[in-house]
Amino acid sequence: MSGFDPDWLALREPFDQAAREAGAPALDIPAFAARLRRRHRGDAALQVLDLGCGTGANLRALAPRLGGAQHWRLVDHDPQLLGVLPGALQRWAASQGWRSERTAAGLRIEAPRLSLDVVWQQADLAADPEGLPLHDTDLVTASALLDLVSGDWLSRWIARSREAGAALCFALSVDDRLHWQPADAADADVHALFQAHQRRDKGFGPALGGSAVDAALPLLASAGYRCTTAASDWHIDAAQGPAHRAMLAAMVEGIASAACEQNPAAAVRVQAWRDRRHARLAGPSALAMTVGHKELLAWLD
Repeated sequence: MSGFDPDWLALREPFDQAAREAGAPALDIPAFAARLRRRHRGDAALQVLDLGCGTGANLRALAPRLGGAQHWRLVDHDPQLLGVLPGALQRWAASQGWRSERTAAGLRIEAPRLSLDVVWQQADLAADPEGLPLHDTDLVTASALLDLVSGDWLSRWIARSREAGAALCFALSVDDRLHWQPADAADADVHALFQAHQRRDKGFGPALGGSAVDAALPLLASAGYRCTTAASDWHIDAAQGPAHRAMLAAMVEGIASAACEQNPAAAVRVQAWRDRRHARLAGPSALAMTVGHKELLAWLD
């Protein structure tokens, strides 16, 4: 599996949060959580398994919306990210005015109408997808993971989740929509290479890329799940300040690098596109982009 740099995860998190907030009304996570508690728990803590947790951004976004008592098991293959995780969660709790403390097992966070017991572990989800027990799990969740996995991997996880009776929440899956303002004549060619690169093997087999949610919906329906989706797009605008400009610069570099790797013969054309984008970002003219993402919730009646 490819690693994810903590600096990149920190850079993208505010855009992830804004995107998820935009999609939240259509999903109604509090009602979803109430449904899970009626089906599984009553007043007991929700049992949540977070796949590919990184530094805990999915917990930070989702846990306050779920509310009440929760037990999170966070899993990632990257020991560097897991090493950063406890401090990131404690800083987040402190920024909200909440109390946190390390425990023998992990971390406890206490807030009004919210209590979290958090544990974490290293595991290679690609090499051993059956290695994580799902017994007693109410919700399996992941952020920015669904588009990295293969259809076969996804089918197996849906089957395992169905067997456990667990709901699913997949956040921030790309859907192939990329729009720049202003447009560039090479956008379509560069984007096509970038999107092809997103479908390369990321360690789980050929990645679903921008078709991830569309591929998941019939698999979930066949397994007896009810589903709802919502758009959760990034809106990045240089006029909004340094964080947006830094994100745009990272997106230009990331798209160009992936496009060149996908087709080295196109490198000169792609690099010219990259240079034009950077020049506009450095100049007085505005540059903005929208990156399409989708949220997916699935549950069993």
